[in-house]
Amino acid sequence: MTERAFFNESQTTKATTLNCPFCRTADSYPLRWMVRKKKDRPPQGADEEAKARFRKAQSYMVLLDEKVACKNLRCRKRFDVSGIKTMAFLYSYEGLPKED
Repeated sequence: MTERAFFNESQTTKATTLNCPFCRTADSYPLRWMVRKKKDRPPQGADEEAKARFRKAQSYMVLLDEKVACKNLRCRKRFDVSGIKTMAFLYSYEGLPKED
């Protein structure tokens, strides 16, 4: 059973401030992320090994964009997205005790 059977996939866009390494201009750039949210129950027909992998699985996001174009009209060069983690785990706070 593949890992994709454990998740619902969708894409989202989040704005991030990046600095162009050529003209040193800071600006906000929309970056595309693949969001994989864990399903509420394991897929049908899963054996014990797949159920154990499902229990350990966590929701996460993966960065899809590798390069962006500078927004400065005089520069407009493409540069690598760096300084940003390419994967981020999503935590649900439903099972955690409430703080007073």
